Amino acid sequence: MSTEVRVPTLGESVTEATVATWFKKPGDAIEADEMLCELETDKVTVEVPAPAAGTLSEIVAAEGETVGVDALLATIAEGAAAPAPKANGGTPAPAPADDAGAEDLPVMVPTLGESVTEATVSTWFKQAGDKVERDEMLCELETDKVSVEVPAPASGVLKEILAAEGATVEAGGQLAVLSSGEGAAVSATDDKHAAEASSGKDVEDAPSAKKLMAEKGLTAAEVTGSGRDGRIMKEDVLKAASAQKPAASRASEPSKPAAIPDAARAPIPAEDAEREERVKMTRLRQTIARRLKDAQNSAAMLTTYNEVDMSGVMALRKEYKDLFEKKHGVKLGFMSFFTKACCHALSEVPEVNAEIDGTDIVYKRFVHMGIAVGTPSGLVVPVLRNADSMSFAEIEKRIAEMGTRARDGKLSMAEMQGGTFTISNGGVYGSLMSSPILNPPQSGILGMHKIQDRPMVEGGQIVIRPMMYLALSYDHRIVDGKGAVTFLVRVKEALEDPRRLLMDL
Repeated sequence: MSTEVRVPTLGESVTEATVATWFKKPGDAIEADEMLCELETDKVTVEVPAPAAGTLSEIVAAEGETVGVDALLATIAEGAAAPAPKANGGTPAPAPADDAGAEDLPVMVPTLGESVTEATVSTWFKQAGDKVERDEMLCELETDKVSVEVPAPASGVLKEILAAEGATVEAGGQLAVLSSGEGAAVSATDDKHAAEASSGKDVEDAPSAKKLMAEKGLTAAEVTGSGRDGRIMKEDVLKAASAQKPAASRASEPSKPAAIPDAARAPIPAEDAEREERVKMTRLRQTIARRLKDAQNSAAMLTTYNEVDMSGVMALRKEYKDLFEKKHGVKLGFMSFFTKACCHALSEVPEVNAEIDGTDIVYKRFVHMGIAVGTPSGLVVPVLRNADSMSFAEIEKRIAEMGTRARDGKLSMAEMQGGTFTISNGGVYGSLMSSPILNPPQSGILGMHKIQDRPMVEGGQIVIRPMMYLALSYDHRIVDGKGAVTFLVRVKEALEDPRRLLMDL
């Protein structure tokens, strides 16, 4: 009897993902709920646990493949571990142990995804003559959509590379020849055991982490794993590399970076090349870049500015923050005031809370407030649903919870979709003024900035007031200048006299 492992629900409007890493291989014994693989979508990484205990009998979707919701990933057979019938991508399994002769296996280009017919060989991580282990990453291919990692179909020796770096290959084409056999397989296995013994580990690190450690010149002993049983993940390598940067900058002789193909860049002086570092963009960063550029290309984006005297909010917060925290168990911050003020203004200027759908304007009679949060991986925007019906305490609790989940990478896709308006607080980083970019398909985003004491004129007298610049970027296709200015003025009025929020004025 076998159990199917399928792609879980990925979130609202997300229909596909890329298989990033398999942590088990066919023939491995697994336990129920043990992590089998990781899937990557545009914004989050999804872990797929084993639905039952048994033996991983077959991997249907190899690393780098694009899969849809509920697609078959693998099958689990009940009982003890058995020899795997296939390697990744359906390549024939290596010869049995009693066959002492070597067997040549082709290393093929895996499925590249819907409508993708060719790829470029970006990097070979092994050279002809190198020993390789089964499922060890051999090379990386690049398409116009994703990067695809090609694992070894068996243990053995990489006999010949047929497609060099920079070459264009078609889906189903041959990349290399792998010589497998009893001697090669045993040698590779022995090397693996020796490496594990020297590092004191008996778990397999993520292939993406191994690749990054090689690029950064790090060993497993220099990285602290955060995965199951101490498994080293890609994020762990990034943290370790960041921690080493200050020390590296003080070194008398900088280390030489990995070689960069000549076709990928223009010639530069050697002394400059030694001080460069090249890091591949993550899928999240690529998505952020694409969405921001799409927003500039598709919307008629304009920004209007105002400033707000924060004295009223700061005085009210100072007076009640201790009682607020004692009763509600959460600190009273500024974000709840801004959220409430924006909800109040959106009710008066509904076009800022609308979106364009073809030739229609869709007005939202609710406020799902996006709160931009900076994380080590990039900017994400969790959504505070029905913020217009929440109390100050509910808003603060939800924002604190979402901020923690965002920084830990625990947000689901559903928690980052469906927003109708966004608030971005660049002031926490010291920004004095900026023009935020829209978060499509939304038509408005409010930029908060640092609070700075400035001289202001009141009643003919110069006084010092804590001031903040506000910026509203909006889609001029449906929001006129009058509406944008009115929105900012209403936010300013509500913040300068917070009592107006209580009386809905």
